[in-house]
Amino acid sequence: MIIIDTMGMSIWGLIESHSIGHIESMVSAAQCRAARGLLDWSQQELADRAGLGIVTIRQIEADITDPRRATLVVLKQAFERAGVEFIDENGGGAGVRIRKRKRTKKSK
Repeated sequence: MIIIDTMGMSIWGLIESHSIGHIESMVSAAQCRAARGLLDWSQQELADRAGLGIVTIRQIEADITDPRRATLVVLKQAFERAGVEFIDENGGGAGVRIRKRKRTKKSK
């Protein structure tokens, strides 16, 4: 059964395109709040862009729920489409940042 269709790809195709082993830690509550802050998005705007309910966003950010894998995938993809990069733990702590824009060379 297909739950969501995002840009022509089923949610299961989206999940398979990510490393399943890292999905649960893929977006922490703190990363979600930080990414939303970097983008200056309200919880409602994030919910709309990710195709999720506002209550789901509130619960994820408050760290009072164990979200489904599919929910974390669409949440992460909404942030990535807006230019957010997720930084792995790597001993320094997980985080987020805005992707550096590629400079285009101007022709003379």
